[in-house]
Amino acid sequence: MRNSFVSHTRIPKHAASHARNPNHTQPSLSARASRTPAAGSPPSAAQSPGNNAPTRTPSGSHFPPLASTDPAKEMEKLGMSEEEEEMEVKEEEEEEETASYLNSSTSEGGRRSRGREEKERTKMRERQRRAITARILGGLRKHGNYNLRVRADINEVIAALAREAGWLVLPDGTTFPSSQAGRPTTSASTLPMPHSAAPPLRGMSPPGSFRSLDHRQAMVDKRLRGVFSPLAGPVPASPLCFATAGISGTSQDQSPVLEDSIESGEDGKVTREDLPRLPDRDFSGTPYVPVYVMLPLGAVNMNCEVADPDGLINDLKLLKSAGVDGVMVDCWWGIVEANKPLEYNWSGYKSLFQIIKQLKLKLQVVMSFHKCGSNVGDDITIPLPNWVAQIGRANPDIYFTDGHGRRNTECLTWGIDKERVLRGRTALEVYFDFMRSFRVEFNELFEDGVISEIEVGLGPCGELRYPSYAMEHGWRYPGIGEFQCYDQYLMKSLRNAAEGRGHSFWGKGPDNAGTYNSRPQDTKFFCDGGDYDGHYGRFFLAWYSKVLIDHADHVLTLVKLAFEGSSIAVKLSGVHWWYKTASHAAELTAGFYNPCNRDGYAPITAMLKKHNAALNFTCVELRTLNQYEMFPEAMSDPEGLVWQVLNAAWDANIPVSSENALPCFDRDGFHKILENAKPFDDPDGRHLLSFTYLRLAPALFEEMNFFEFKRFVKKMHGEAVLDN
Repeated sequence: MRNSFVSHTRIPKHAASHARNPNHTQPSLSARASRTPAAGSPPSAAQSPGNNAPTRTPSGSHFPPLASTDPAKEMEKLGMSEEEEEMEVKEEEEEEETASYLNSSTSEGGRRSRGREEKERTKMRERQRRAITARILGGLRKHGNYNLRVRADINEVIAALAREAGWLVLPDGTTFPSSQAGRPTTSASTLPMPHSAAPPLRGMSPPGSFRSLDHRQAMVDKRLRGVFSPLAGPVPASPLCFATAGISGTSQDQSPVLEDSIESGEDGKVTREDLPRLPDRDFSGTPYVPVYVMLPLGAVNMNCEVADPDGLINDLKLLKSAGVDGVMVDCWWGIVEANKPLEYNWSGYKSLFQIIKQLKLKLQVVMSFHKCGSNVGDDITIPLPNWVAQIGRANPDIYFTDGHGRRNTECLTWGIDKERVLRGRTALEVYFDFMRSFRVEFNELFEDGVISEIEVGLGPCGELRYPSYAMEHGWRYPGIGEFQCYDQYLMKSLRNAAEGRGHSFWGKGPDNAGTYNSRPQDTKFFCDGGDYDGHYGRFFLAWYSKVLIDHADHVLTLVKLAFEGSSIAVKLSGVHWWYKTASHAAELTAGFYNPCNRDGYAPITAMLKKHNAALNFTCVELRTLNQYEMFPEAMSDPEGLVWQVLNAAWDANIPVSSENALPCFDRDGFHKILENAKPFDDPDGRHLLSFTYLRLAPALFEEMNFFEFKRFVKKMHGEAVLDN
């Protein structure tokens, strides 16, 4: 039981030393904390009635009043900080309460030891609290990838967890749901300023289950110094003020703080027009990032002719006037080699490329070995070559297949890369022959520098991924998708890998991974603590992702032979839904082995580095907060995914290009792209190699849309643009 000195009157700690020894002016801290006068000590001669009356304790002791001193100087003498002083006062108050309750007293020696013991107990409790906090932070950083500083306090941990749960936390601690109406009103002058930027993720696993948006939000705030709001022009970026770019490309106000505090002007309230216009971030003098525009998917029709040459020329002239550097064109395998193997028709592309050359525009050319018409935004249908379809009818295992036996005819399975099932050729040989024919046919454009880059299609939609979320099989966002390895060729590869591991019974796909539209928590494979992280799960996912990386490795080896000396790029899809769960289920079914405890993109960037290939990544215009507002159940985090992939590529020292995933016409979306293209305070000055805008369409040339697009191009080029 704690020893206590009964006191109803607050006694200065160093008064006792004056009573016992007036000449002793600097007692030790522990002595001051424990010394009290002996009972019946005579009062000092200096004592007098009135304001300077001595303090009397219940036991009858008298103490002289202290001389007036400066508290700060007194603390400085004692070597005490304000925090230590407050802690000691708190301890003393606790002691007094206990003393009043017990109504007991102790000897002078007991009081001295009690003071020392209490100080030691206080230190011990503080050490224990700090140790517990350190272990919590260490676990979160190691297993959950929270970007918390080493000496973060418990408030920062709580704030990080709150943000992870979808709440918004202001610097002063005010907390409320991000999508709930009736939030605290905040004027434009008091909007929270951006936080300091978090360091990039280097060789770390992406954020996972119940992990903080802290590092990703810091990244957002760092890179969004001037986000446009249609209410009153640009406003400082914060988690609370975003103008959402909808799927249709129109700007939808998602600024709840402003919306709650800005009314019609009645009753003396501030109107939208009254808000000050804050400047955009100034991109003048920043690195020059070339801007390309994708041409329509059907720029060359199925007869291999330019679909609308006059209209296309007018559109290209407008793009040229906006300062665009060039265009991206899909060269469709299903058009060029449509009828017979090794019989190529390049006539339509010759005409198209000549138009582009005359307008002094550059060309990014995509070797499109997939079918068009199966994905969002595909407005036409371009199948695989007819002769390939004939082979597929006789041998459907040349296509990717799901666990229910459904075939995906969008592209060829990677299981036949080295199987001679295509009229005596392997899939790799078919791809190489197509690319070599293109290189020979357009040699002059390579020599003149008109063709600036070759992007090789490596899977569905021209992206390096499995066709795990096929809409033709009933998938709808945000379903987790299904594994696509059940054709006979990939199953044979899986069985061989299992036998090589010594566990032949592992030579089959998971039977508890759900269906296309399942949620991770509804499956035994992808749920927290599920089979994905068990022995079999890790084996299967490692094999599944290795097949993807090996396919890219083999194709790029041939690409380097066909296009020696040319710039090469590979497109990687941005599978951002379920990114904030432990398993990252949608990424796993797509072939990216990227759960919360593993970096699935570092092996891909290392492979690209081997071939000196650039990485083209999508969804750079998407915002995490917008995705949460529209699809809170998707646990999506496009900004976290972009940040992870960009840093994985930059850590591997490979160039990075990007493109938008959905139509973008508003200033807010363009700002998001700009901030990703040119990080505000990157110490290495890293930036995108190029940006490709999706896509040329009549809506782009509408007056306001085209005005914003021209401003965007100038900023990408590092030119000065006036705010308006």
